[in-house]
Amino acid sequence: MTTISRRKFVKTAGISAAGALLAVNGLPSDAAAKDKKKKKEPEPEKVRLACVGIANRGAQIIRDFDNTGLCEIVALCDVDLQSKEAQQTIAKYPHAKLFTDFRELFEKYSGQFDAVAIAIPDFAHFPVSMLALSYGKHVYVEKPMARTFYECELLMDMARRHPNLATQVGNQGHSEENYFQFKAWTEAGIIKDVYKIVAHHNDWRRWHPYSPDIYKYPDAQPLPEGMNWDCWLNTAQYHEYNDKYHRGNWRGWFDFGMGAIGDWAAHIIDTCHEFLHLGLPTEIEPLKLTDPNDFFFPKETTLRFNFPARGSMPPVEMFWYDGQKNFPPLPAGYGPTSGNSADVPATNMDGTFTPSSLSPGKIIYSKELTFRGGSHGSPLRIIPEEKAREMESSLPYVPPEEEFSNHFKNFLLACKGEEKTRSPFEIFGPMCQTFALGVVAIRTGRKLNFDSRTKTIVNDPFANSLLSGMPPRRGWEEFYKL
Repeated sequence: MTTISRRKFVKTAGISAAGALLAVNGLPSDAAAKDKKKKKEPEPEKVRLACVGIANRGAQIIRDFDNTGLCEIVALCDVDLQSKEAQQTIAKYPHAKLFTDFRELFEKYSGQFDAVAIAIPDFAHFPVSMLALSYGKHVYVEKPMARTFYECELLMDMARRHPNLATQVGNQGHSEENYFQFKAWTEAGIIKDVYKIVAHHNDWRRWHPYSPDIYKYPDAQPLPEGMNWDCWLNTAQYHEYNDKYHRGNWRGWFDFGMGAIGDWAAHIIDTCHEFLHLGLPTEIEPLKLTDPNDFFFPKETTLRFNFPARGSMPPVEMFWYDGQKNFPPLPAGYGPTSGNSADVPATNMDGTFTPSSLSPGKIIYSKELTFRGGSHGSPLRIIPEEKAREMESSLPYVPPEEEFSNHFKNFLLACKGEEKTRSPFEIFGPMCQTFALGVVAIRTGRKLNFDSRTKTIVNDPFANSLLSGMPPRRGWEEFYKL
């Protein structure tokens, strides 16, 4: 196993600091200054970026970072460098140094990059992010930032101990229209006194099309040539290789992912959670679990989270629905839904309507207004339409997102000290911990009472033990001690 050299990191940091001091004290002469004016101004220094996970989603975010013009891709790390998708990325950056083990990337090459972009399975976010921060690197990691409540806690603490380092979680809508609109509408008092949020994801669940009658893990298959399976597993308990885990299928397995709530809730409730200051819930209750089992997430899930009052803001009930046919009740006046363009009927037995299909999104209920929103950067709409038209002239100005850096540019500018990230660990962390509590409720099938002061589940010792998850595999414990 590759070990981590702190001495090398400290030595490199000391040399860098000494060089910066010489640059300040070694002031040029007047003649040299005049000569410098005649020369062309140098290009702005780019952030040197190492990328962990370079196929599929990893390839997409590398492209997005590269398109900003603010970074240089200097290292590529992936457990399967010989895959077709990885080879396509490698061909685009032929000068980048290649690694299959992220520990070697940091131990052998840390002096050559400033920041790391991480796009790998949920359970692997934690060790790479922790190691990166310990080496003094800025961190961009795809959502969710970690898989368990405790891992989120450790990452937030690590980020607090390194306030000079930028962290950003990859919920890209947090730098798009919904972010700026929600912020402006909250500050103007348009969104206030919210008492209920309904969030839902009802698209096809590509990541677990398996029978709920499963009674054991899948049988071993031959490893793809060149695959570093030990590094893919990293902190997780050992599993034999099977393609039911690899290439995106990992998301639905409890051991590797956070299911739909970890994947999509970050794109749907992120602005609600931040600007309504929801923090951590006091109760988490599973209301519906279709085909629960010991291995992967149910086909359909409905959860209820209770958040306490915050200052003058009332308590909030938040509901999460996932599953292809597990639709939430919709208020009258909701408007068209995906696959059904007809307006919601005004009369119904309970005033709600269940469509045949529904785009991912949210409904926000306040004392005076009801809002409909989608996922990612989709803006909110006041419903019904008549109310929206009535209020149109009184709505606050929302600056267009074109005036601001996108999520990738925002991170790189933060690395350069020019901006602050919009989704740092301190903002995303409590929301991710809320998802982790939801996962514990799914696994136990019981209502949980949570004390946010002690950060413990107080009514169920067994459920409380799941906040930490399984212990790391032998030889991979170091990341929990950094």
